[in-house]
Amino acid sequence: MGFSISNAALRLVSGAFILNSGLGKLSLSPEHAAGLQASAARVIPQAATLEPEQFGRYLSFAEIGIGTTLLLPFVPSRLAGLVLAAFSTGLFANYLKSPGLTEADGIRPTPAGVALSKDIWLVGIATALVFHRRRR
Repeated sequence: MGFSISNAALRLVSGAFILNSGLGKLSLSPEHAAGLQASAARVIPQAATLEPEQFGRYLSFAEIGIGTTLLLPFVPSRLAGLVLAAFSTGLFANYLKSPGLTEADGIRPTPAGVALSKDIWLVGIATALVFHRRRR
């Protein structure tokens, strides 16, 4: 397992961002948790079966775990990239399935969708981590 400054930069940026997001969700209000749950249920219908507070805790713990995985240098970059890919494609699918966030073409964001459309950068980072090849 070699060290790559480019992979380290990708992992540091995305890992710190996701870890911070997860830590911020540790004290979600029930209303905020319910809103996030309703949004997640568009992509993963089983999320609706949980209590909002339970969903909020699980989401927080998941984000903390994903962020930590990205930040730990002994976790292989390809594995960290796969974990990030699963998470980020879910975020991007949520953007695509949320009413009013995309233009009529279903891809370009409306003004209301710009914040969520930016999750595509995480998909790009995941792709780079998974397919990065070391020089030999």
